[in-house]
Amino acid sequence: MSTEIKIPTLGESITSGIIAAWHVKEGDFVKKDQVIYELETDKITSEGLAEVSGVISLIAEEGDEVDIGQTVAKIDESTPAPEKEGAPADPEPALVVDDLEQTPEAKTPVQVYEKPRSQPETVAKPKPAAPTKSQPASENSGRTTRTRLSPLRKKIAERLVNAQQETAMLTTFNEVDLSAIKTLRAKHQESFTGVHGVKLGIMSFFVKAAVRALQQTPAINAMTDGDEIVENHYYDIGIAVSTEKGLIVPVLRDCESLSLAKIEKEIRNYAEKARAGKIALEDIQGGVFTITNGGVFGSLLSTPILNFPQSAILGMHTIQDRPVAVDGQVVIRPMMYLALSYDHRIIDGKEAVTFLIKMKEILENPLHLLLEL
Repeated sequence: MSTEIKIPTLGESITSGIIAAWHVKEGDFVKKDQVIYELETDKITSEGLAEVSGVISLIAEEGDEVDIGQTVAKIDESTPAPEKEGAPADPEPALVVDDLEQTPEAKTPVQVYEKPRSQPETVAKPKPAAPTKSQPASENSGRTTRTRLSPLRKKIAERLVNAQQETAMLTTFNEVDLSAIKTLRAKHQESFTGVHGVKLGIMSFFVKAAVRALQQTPAINAMTDGDEIVENHYYDIGIAVSTEKGLIVPVLRDCESLSLAKIEKEIRNYAEKARAGKIALEDIQGGVFTITNGGVFGSLLSTPILNFPQSAILGMHTIQDRPVAVDGQVVIRPMMYLALSYDHRIIDGKEAVTFLIKMKEILENPLHLLLEL
């Protein structure tokens, strides 16, 4: 008896995907609930599990585009599991180095393995793997490489082009002095980490400041739906996260009710899930406003593109010590440029500038968050 392995339904808007990788080979014996393939769609990457135990026959190949409901493999349940020749030796313990920064561009924890004492000093170099459909061979003697666009990258390109073509996008700028936040973090970082188990980053301040600014300039928190303007009265904020496969925007829900510690934990959890390819469809759906932080890569100034159908996006940039005039004196302060891109069809310049000024006031005086000013 054979069981067909079909691509499951992943969401109403997902109709197909690409087999990014098979974790088993033709004729392998697989166990029930074992991960057998990785499916990459235009929104998420998911793993396919074996529904039964048995010998697997592959129908689709790596790099094939498959539809939801399509059969990609069969498992023969009549074949018994192979007998084990002997219990494998205990593996060497792994030392996990936690190198996770408290930013949306967080790194993945790195595993470092101690070398077994019995391991020889010289190890044969593995032969290069044969190219697959998803990773075609180089052309012109290695001078060029032609690689198929992933579904996620294609979707990102489509959304960016739509944002440019379907909105009247404009960007306004301001700068913020982060001295107060820098001092506050230095003073309370140790106690904050001890109580909450997470470092106090700057992103949580920006999220809370954005919520307060959105509450006072509701036009920024609106979207277009045909000939109607939809004004949102909730504050689900998307945080752009860069991954090897492309940019994704997981959404922090109900940010108006979240503490700084809770925001930092949510950002860390999303960053870890993104790096591990575990982001679910519900993690990236919705959202009324997006924050993107090009500063983690060193960007000094940029004009972020709208996360359509949202009507505004805030761009953060690198923190740079610069001379500024304060009370008639030239002083050195940690400064950051802020950029707000917005849809000028429904947002006027007055609202956009007011929003950034409110952001500046709160970030330069973070006690405003506590006093709700």
